[in-house]
Amino acid sequence: MEFSNIVRHAAISYKPGVRNMVAMPERCLNFAFEESQSQITRNMKSIGIDIGRWVNKGLLSFKVSRPTLYGLEMHLTKMHKDIEQFKPTIVVVDPITSLLMAGNRADIQAMLMRLLDHLKSMGVTVMLATLTGGGNPLETTDYGVSSLVDTWISLRDLDNAGERNRTIHIVKSRGMSHSNQVREFLLTHNGIDLVDVYTGSGLVLTGTARIAQEAESRATATRYREENDLLQRTLERKQKALEARVEATRAEFDADAIEMSLGINERAQRETHLTADRDAMIRVRQADAPSKGPVKNHRSGKNSTPPSVEKERV
Repeated sequence: MEFSNIVRHAAISYKPGVRNMVAMPERCLNFAFEESQSQITRNMKSIGIDIGRWVNKGLLSFKVSRPTLYGLEMHLTKMHKDIEQFKPTIVVVDPITSLLMAGNRADIQAMLMRLLDHLKSMGVTVMLATLTGGGNPLETTDYGVSSLVDTWISLRDLDNAGERNRTIHIVKSRGMSHSNQVREFLLTHNGIDLVDVYTGSGLVLTGTARIAQEAESRATATRYREENDLLQRTLERKQKALEARVEATRAEFDADAIEMSLGINERAQRETHLTADRDAMIRVRQADAPSKGPVKNHRSGKNSTPPSVEKERV
């Protein structure tokens, strides 16, 4: 079975100049047509929710009756009377499909419209629960109230991989932003737990399929992280090896540069010494460059040819 909650009206009051909503005690009146108050209290305790304390504080009241006990007009009259006496801020009708035993669909639709109009005029939040057939979710309600409500929440079971899992999604929510995701929820001993939407593979996974896929995703992420760490360490090792080779090459170049500089300085010094020695020998031997023309005899004052030239003439 698919269980759809239809919220008719939500009235939230704000004080002028105050941005945060002021928490006020809410009085809730529950019209139950299928289960007794004791059954509802026991069932809620099984998921860790104690509604008995709210009953004891006078904030929660149950009006339980069988649908076949009265006709639709009498049900509507009695509901109006209970609402006037308790003066609730929230009204729950669970479920409206049970009223089918007291009348036809057209009469039920007319009754619900009158009830919704009355509660709307009082500024009361009303929640209507309706049971629909299994299979694909319906886009309309059986009693034609989907166009009258502000928010439509659909709860249904998904049969997948040999198990059934509970899901929730918002069909519409008039005047407010809302999620379009189908989310899994769990009934635990500590209340209702909404499971985070799994979006890893682009599919809506629930139950053990979601757990298995999440485990596989974590394992894949761990493997990628380890591979990235290995690649990072390899890169750092190669970088250090390259820096070591560059440093060794630089050290070898510096050593060669020093050795070559010493050789260049030594050759320069040798060339300087050779030039100085040659100049000194030239001065000692008076081996200046030979002069052109005859050599003058200082004693006779006459020019004479060099001995070598005289010898050649003889």
